[in-house]
Amino acid sequence: MAKKRRTAKQKAATRKLVALNKRRKKPGTKKGMRRKTARRAFEGIRKTAKKVRKSKPLKRRKGSKNMAGKKILSSPILKKAALGLGGATMLGIVAAAVAPQFRNVAEPAGAYLFGGIEGIAANFALGFLKGRSGTTAQNASPAMEVL
Repeated sequence: MAKKRRTAKQKAATRKLVALNKRRKKPGTKKGMRRKTARRAFEGIRKTAKKVRKSKPLKRRKGSKNMAGKKILSSPILKKAALGLGGATMLGIVAAAVAPQFRNVAEPAGAYLFGGIEGIAANFALGFLKGRSGTTAQNASPAMEVL
């Protein structure tokens, strides 16, 4: 049986339908296609980060053995207190050599200069523990006795 020939109107109608179908919006995005925004249509499961192998062996790596001890020793208040005690000692020695009458003033001044308020507090606390709490009757120089 012979094939029928299509008329010009039929061919034009087919072209019109094909053009309409091309312009029609797709029902959705397929896997792998991109949306109008810059992300994929179907995002898969995120890959976990790969473990990077260290070149150094475990024995050579530095570990944190005692974090509590390190935190106490790295306290800024203790650092200032230690600096204050050192400054008080240095200026106390210098004042004792140059002008002994100003030693009681020089020690707190050195503590404040090097350690701030924390340094003064540490200096007074150390002095109290040693038994010399500033200028008391114990530390005052004895007066001359009159007979």
